[in-house]
Amino acid sequence: MVQLSDLKRLGPYEWEIPTSVRADMRVPVRLFASSELLQAIGGDASLEQAVNAATLPGVVGEVLVMPDVHQGYGFPIGGVAATELPSGVISPGAIGYDINCGVRLLASRVELTDAEGVMDELASALDAACPSGVGQGGRLKLDERELERACREGGEWARKDGFGTESDVARTEEGGFLDGADFSKVSRRARDRGKPQMGTLGAGNHFIEVEVVDEVLDPEAARVMGLEEGCLTVMIHCGSRGFGHQICTDYVKSFQKAVQRYGIRLPDRELVCAPLDSPEGHAYEGAMRCAANYAFANRQVLAQLAREAFAKTLRGRAENVHLHQVYDIAHNMGKTEEHEIDGKRRRVCVHRKGATRAFGPGFEGLPPEYRPIGQPVLVPGSMGTASWVLVGTEKSMERSLGS
Repeated sequence: MVQLSDLKRLGPYEWEIPTSVRADMRVPVRLFASSELLQAIGGDASLEQAVNAATLPGVVGEVLVMPDVHQGYGFPIGGVAATELPSGVISPGAIGYDINCGVRLLASRVELTDAEGVMDELASALDAACPSGVGQGGRLKLDERELERACREGGEWARKDGFGTESDVARTEEGGFLDGADFSKVSRRARDRGKPQMGTLGAGNHFIEVEVVDEVLDPEAARVMGLEEGCLTVMIHCGSRGFGHQICTDYVKSFQKAVQRYGIRLPDRELVCAPLDSPEGHAYEGAMRCAANYAFANRQVLAQLAREAFAKTLRGRAENVHLHQVYDIAHNMGKTEEHEIDGKRRRVCVHRKGATRAFGPGFEGLPPEYRPIGQPVLVPGSMGTASWVLVGTEKSMERSLGS
């Protein structure tokens, strides 16, 4: 069992679990946290799970642990691990059951003072427009053909069907679409669960929240993103619903046989995996990308439904009731990226679970207006606490795989 005494301090907020802690570790674990947070982190099995992740075949660099880490299924929530292509593995547990669970932020120029008299009405309108709850279906009931289109096209499918704008798609991670989605690798059970749930929030910690810009610390970044102090925003947190959950369930089960087939020894069966360059690895990756695109489409639909409810409630009380999209990012995803690791440019599969991409200035995958400031990073607060909008930096590229 990993003890806090095993950690080596590297800086005020940086710690390392060296490979000497356990003989089967292939890489160290690097943790970003204050001393106070470290005491809370030591209260569950998240550090042990991070060390387990450091044993995955093909893992390179370091397993990274974010400040809000907590215990998950096999792999810590708030964990990041890169496995090198083509020899490394892909692990469903290191991506999460809610594939492409993510956050979308919409911003307005409506001041809080203009809306204070109708906040209850606005909450009711959003609740009616954006269904929530376990197994809850929405007003969109997709047939097989439309489900496949959503899985292949992501946010662009929703835009073509009248949900949102080209700007929404452009201001979404990866343009709201992962290439390589393979609908043939999605089970019948997953398809049946996905058809009625497009345009719904789900349950658990998923939410739609009306917020206000309380404080601006970087005026230029806020200006570029269209965030104005005192104005309302809407934040949406959800993912791929039962569709993604079923895909993860299916492949966690099938990968139990894959680890035996490929002679992979693991310290925890919840960390089951398969080589990226194997039939099983390709199948999961193709299905996982279907779920990722479904989630991008789901948040795109929800954003448009929220816009309509927002405008209907506030029209006549403010001059401009439009909600523009700031950004949309995933925090449960496995993606092929290139990073400088141990002095070498490597092509890797980056598993991020409860952790977001945070690429710095100049990244070509960002909309042109965001390239000078870096990628927007959305950090939702818990109920009643503040959310934060950050930007990626060059340091994040150097120290945390742009996470």
